[in-house]
Amino acid sequence: MLQTIIQDTSGAPDAAVIWLHGLGADGADFVDAVPYLNLPASLKIRFVFPSAPVRAVTINNGLQMRSWYDIKAMLPRRVTDERQLQESVQQVSQLVEELIGQGIDAARIILVGFSQGGAVAYELALTGERNVSGVAAMSTYMPRELSAEDYTAVPSLNILAIHGDADDVVPCALGESAVTALQQFGFSVRWQTFPMAHEVTLPSLTLLGDWIAKQLTS
Repeated sequence: MLQTIIQDTSGAPDAAVIWLHGLGADGADFVDAVPYLNLPASLKIRFVFPSAPVRAVTINNGLQMRSWYDIKAMLPRRVTDERQLQESVQQVSQLVEELIGQGIDAARIILVGFSQGGAVAYELALTGERNVSGVAAMSTYMPRELSAEDYTAVPSLNILAIHGDADDVVPCALGESAVTALQQFGFSVRWQTFPMAHEVTLPSLTLLGDWIAKQLTS
């Protein structure tokens, strides 16, 4: 079971956002970002911030750190431990089921992920058992190549992809190639770059907040 931080905006929540951190961070990483989303006060959202398990990471000389899966190589493409990836997808999927058990409809659950967390969010949103409202993929990539048979998501899945044009950790080209692959399979993706590195900035959070509000009020 994943350790989580829960934060409700107001009242009894009828929507949820599961926000996945990047490599080496933890669930607390984006808690303080919520106010900068400037969400309407009328939205009753449960924010769930899980922490990845601690494991050895090959690209960091085997150091133990919080990681959704081992990364064996960085370039020209990410080489991931797919078994660990699927384990993390199942663990986050369980959080989705718990939210549904609390009375929140899957159609009002949004997945947000930064970097490695974004890769897990992509995988779950596109191949999971539940059709969630949408996925916001920030400074990330597709963790593996998907075939048409892998996709369980409906074409109406709302997808936002944000990337820094000066990102030297996850090159912008990797984010763009993920978007291209999704478009080839019929998904509509909002793709937005910002003049930033491998990070989250106020303009990117503003866009994310506007996008979340649109999904949950439309």
